[in-house]
Amino acid sequence: MRQMKYILLAMLVLAMTVAAGCGNQTAKGTDNGSASSVTAENNAKAGSPESSSAAKKENTSLTVKVYYPDDQGMKLIAVKRTVKTDKVDKYTAAMESLMEGTKEKGQTTIIPKQAKLKSVKVHGDTAYVDFTQALVKNFVGGSTGEEMLVGSVVNTLTEFPEVKNVQILVEGKKVESLSGHLDLTTPLSRMGNLIK
Repeated sequence: MRQMKYILLAMLVLAMTVAAGCGNQTAKGTDNGSASSVTAENNAKAGSPESSSAAKKENTSLTVKVYYPDDQGMKLIAVKRTVKTDKVDKYTAAMESLMEGTKEKGQTTIIPKQAKLKSVKVHGDTAYVDFTQALVKNFVGGSTGEEMLVGSVVNTLTEFPEVKNVQILVEGKKVESLSGHLDLTTPLSRMGNLIK
């Protein structure tokens, strides 16, 4: 009978040892699973910045407002445009969009087609927008036309909250005016009174 107890006790101890060993293997297997899932999470996290930077590269469009005179030349009308900023900064993109002109009913293009944009640079709260000589040479408007042209440039760039003033340049230099009606020797602030 004692022998039977020892045998049962030995079998019980053996069974517990085997069970404990299996439990450790299972736990180790679980740990390995956890480790691989942690590794997968870390890889996903490591991939996140790449994904977000890829998303940033893809998301290179921006909605801007550009301003054109109404067909009476009395007020400026805002037009929403989507511009690409993958090759140029947002200020240049907005100005290039403005210079494309408008085909909308009730609006007119005021910047001469011969005029080209040389650059747009922002220093502090002032945008310096530089045009070719054709802006002055091919401008045919009077005092109202000059105000509409300047207002369309100034109001387009001051749509960006960080831009408070705009200095119009021709061939990199300040000009007195386009046709003698509006002083362009100093930066101009937003011309909200012209907006319809």
